[in-house]
Amino acid sequence: MRDLDNLFAGLARSRFRSRFKLGRREAAYLEKRGLKTVREHADKFVAERLAPAHPTNDGRQTPMRNHPVFIAQHATGTCCRGCLARWHGLPRDVELTGQEQQYVVDVIERWLRGQARAGADSQ
Repeated sequence: MRDLDNLFAGLARSRFRSRFKLGRREAAYLEKRGLKTVREHADKFVAERLAPAHPTNDGRQTPMRNHPVFIAQHATGTCCRGCLARWHGLPRDVELTGQEQQYVVDVIERWLRGQARAGADSQ
């Protein structure tokens, strides 16, 4: 697991990761449901789609749109076990611990908070 300030600095330098932004639909969903509810969704998605040692369809399990958490996962390298290993130092082929799952959700939440602030600043 990485220091979040260093992680987000690295993500900002990545042409691929830095291009992700919440679309109008996902931003409206986040605003309507609130960060607490969306974080609960992130908890569930991470537990079901990332935490197992060998997730179903690993590398293809996270859609590219239709939920703010999915966009955040691609933006933060928390979309599959390969990206978790590369960006966060979390080993492949080993089930994520509860602490590691919470770290992943914290990363997603931090990115979502930044998007919410950016959206509020542009209004």
